[in-house]
Amino acid sequence: MSAPKGRAASPFRQPKAVWAVAFACVISFMGIGLVDPILPALAENLDATPSQVSLLFSSYLIVTAVAMLFVGWVSSHIGAKRTLVAGLAVIVVFAALAGATDSINGIVGFRAGWGLGNALFIATSLAVIVASASGGFGGAIILYETALGLGIAVGPLLGGELGALSWRGPFFGVAVLMAVALVATLVFVPDLPKPERVTSPLAPLKALRHRGLLTMGIMALLYNWGFFTMLGYAPYPMELGAHELGLVFTAWGLLVAGFSVFFAPRLQARYGTAPVLYANLLGLGAVMAVIAAGVASPTTVIVAVVVSGAFIGINNTLTTQAVMLVSPVDRPVASSSYGFLRFIGGGLAPYVAGKLADATDLSVPFYLGAATFLLAIPVLASGHRLLARAEQSPGDGQPVSPTLTPVGAPAASGGAPVIVAVGAHERAAATVDTAARLARETGSPLEVVHVRQTAVVAGQAAETETEAAARQAVTAHLDRLTGLGVAAGGQILTSVGDHAAAGRALSRHAAEVHARTVAVGRSPRGPLAQFADGSFTTALTHTADCTVVLVDPEAEPRRLTAAALADLRTTAG
Repeated sequence: MSAPKGRAASPFRQPKAVWAVAFACVISFMGIGLVDPILPALAENLDATPSQVSLLFSSYLIVTAVAMLFVGWVSSHIGAKRTLVAGLAVIVVFAALAGATDSINGIVGFRAGWGLGNALFIATSLAVIVASASGGFGGAIILYETALGLGIAVGPLLGGELGALSWRGPFFGVAVLMAVALVATLVFVPDLPKPERVTSPLAPLKALRHRGLLTMGIMALLYNWGFFTMLGYAPYPMELGAHELGLVFTAWGLLVAGFSVFFAPRLQARYGTAPVLYANLLGLGAVMAVIAAGVASPTTVIVAVVVSGAFIGINNTLTTQAVMLVSPVDRPVASSSYGFLRFIGGGLAPYVAGKLADATDLSVPFYLGAATFLLAIPVLASGHRLLARAEQSPGDGQPVSPTLTPVGAPAASGGAPVIVAVGAHERAAATVDTAARLARETGSPLEVVHVRQTAVVAGQAAETETEAAARQAVTAHLDRLTGLGVAAGGQILTSVGDHAAAGRALSRHAAEVHARTVAVGRSPRGPLAQFADGSFTTALTHTADCTVVLVDPEAEPRRLTAAALADLRTTAG
């Protein structure tokens, strides 16, 4: 696959394997919001109380939480594809059984089985998409984020439309769609190699001995307690039908998706992870208190729930980032530990809310939800120093903030160097060679910085390439440059999730080596992502003391400034 002249390849030009898993991701992410529009209908048709219906969430999430402890061990034994297929098959079977049963207890039980399938699927889907992608991982991450946004936004809408026909509709709908995804996965996704190391089933629990990971996990537990209290009980005081509830939660889902993808990275880059989370949790506490105080007014509840989508979108993204920043263990293990605690909080909340509502009135669960949002603030504050230190400097064990690792011998000193930053994509060699011409024209040595990132999306982390592969890529660049007579050295910049942090790290390195220029090429993520606030390129441009240029084999280098970035964003839009 080749890109047109001077343009990034479309992130949506991917193999069928990636599309098969992305489709399954959309349906999987629908799973929680899908049932919200039919909660009142389930209570009415099955002669159940709201507290009994709330167990749909509890059984699903608690089983998901426990299973998260073991899915890494399962995947390391049978491989990612088989784990993915097993998860899809389990979801198909238990979603169909939930639709076929005639009792609330039956639905609650079958939702537990659905939770097992969900854990098997979500723990491996991101890794499979990244491993199957072509042209670099950037396009695969965009596709995964798009699937996440579509699932969150469309799930309530589909649930409302199918639920208006029958409360069984959403369950059968998921079973059919997941069956299609299962067949596509079997046909199009190739067998993937097993991990070199087998993951211990006790590793996620042992990881919680680390204070930073435990602190962020407890904060996530409290946050998810409030979140799922709202999801499980807000539909009742709205007094709407399934169709109207679907529209309300679709509006909510659009805000969740939009603020997660577009606003959270920008706020993080400008203010830092912890300050944004403090303000966001305070905002969620206020919104939940409004729901509690206005529980007798359907309009108040509807507006407050929709507005909460903005806060939830930001929180979902930054909480995951915080976990990965402070975690001293392997990213997949950290994901499992974090998933266990957050899903436990989400699973217990609807059960406790039901008991409180039965014993008191409907406002009390929402007041408790507001309290858990606010209680998460001092919990997060207890780990503030760990998080701040992780954002600014490397810690022990796994690298948490961006780190640079030299590859090969440094370039012979010959004045201020030109630095070129590239990733693992098919246009990397052309970008390096273009920067080499720039270095030759100025009589400067060249330093190749290969950016190796861990993708962090929706609570999951996946290594986009191994350290050995990154080292091999840098060595290939250096060997080619030697043949061209260009003096060059190499570095690997390892980053976890936060693109802006990686950009700032490179700008600090450029200042330390007194670089003449830093060159970047076109990103496979596309111009909107590359030049947005909170991106690697934007953070680098704003913080670098030297000149930053955009290099293109088909055009003259373009100096990047705040005005140039704005122009590039406008042109891309």
